[in-house]
Amino acid sequence: MPYCKVRQAKIYFEDVGKGTPILMIHGYTPDHRLMSGCMEPIFKQRDGWRRIYMDLPGMGLTKNYTEISSSDEMLNAVLDFIETLLPGQKYLIAGESYGGYLARGVIENQKERIMGAAFICPVIIPQQKDRAVEKHKVLRTDNEFLARLTKEEREDFSSNQIVLDEYNWQRYKEEILSGCKIADGPFLAKVKKNYGFSFEVDPSDFVKPSLFLLGRQDATVGYKDALKIINKYPRGTFAILDQAGHNLQIEQSKLFDSLINEWLDRVEASEKSAKLV
Repeated sequence: MPYCKVRQAKIYFEDVGKGTPILMIHGYTPDHRLMSGCMEPIFKQRDGWRRIYMDLPGMGLTKNYTEISSSDEMLNAVLDFIETLLPGQKYLIAGESYGGYLARGVIENQKERIMGAAFICPVIIPQQKDRAVEKHKVLRTDNEFLARLTKEEREDFSSNQIVLDEYNWQRYKEEILSGCKIADGPFLAKVKKNYGFSFEVDPSDFVKPSLFLLGRQDATVGYKDALKIINKYPRGTFAILDQAGHNLQIEQSKLFDSLINEWLDRVEASEKSAKLV
C-alpha cells in the first residue's frame, strides 16, 4: 500500500495517471473513495492528468495521526504531504466539504503554485451553528427500491441524501458510507473542538480558474455562505444546483461531470495563455 510519511501522520494515498497533478481532498469522516468515485469517470475521457487521492488523518487507511488535534495541524499534514510528493511543483487542488476548507488553507500557503481549484459543497464557515443552511428535504423517492433496504439503511440514506433511488444508494454506500464506517470517531471528535483555522482564510484573491459547486438543498454547509466570498475568486464559476444536497456529486452527476470538465478546460487555457506572455 502506498503511504507518505509526514511529521504527524503516515498518509495513505492512491496515485493514478500521469501528467499535471491534481490533489483530491475528501470531506470529514469519509475517505478517498468519495473523491475517486466522482472524479475518476471524468478522466476516462481525459489524458494528461495525475490524480492524487489522499486519506486525511483519522479517516480511511491513514496511520500514526494521534498527535493531531486541530484543523491547523490537519492542514500542516496536507502541506507536508504536498511537499513530499510534489516538491516545488505546480498542481491543481479539489476539495469536498471539509476538504474544501483545507484546500482554502493550502491556497493561502501555496497560492503561486496552484493552477486551479475546485470546491464541492465546501465548508466556508467552520462552526455549524453559524452557517446559513437549508432544511433537509427529500425531493425524489423510489419507494419500491427503499422497501428492499433495512430500516437502519433507509434512515441513514434518507437523512443524508435528497434523491432516494438505487443509483444514489449504490454510490452513497460505496463512496461515502464505506469510509464513514472505518473512521476514527473519537479522534474526529477531538479535532472538531478546534475545527476552525487559527488564521484568516481568503485574505487575498485567488486569480486562477476556480469552481464552486453548491447544492441548493444542502443542509450541511448550504450555499449562501460561499456567495459571500465570490469576490475573492475573480475567475470563479459559482454554480448552485437544484436537486442537490451535500452529496451533489452523486445527485447531479451529469452536471458535476460537465462543470468539472469545463473547469479543467479553463485551467488548460489559462496555462497556455500564461506561456504566451
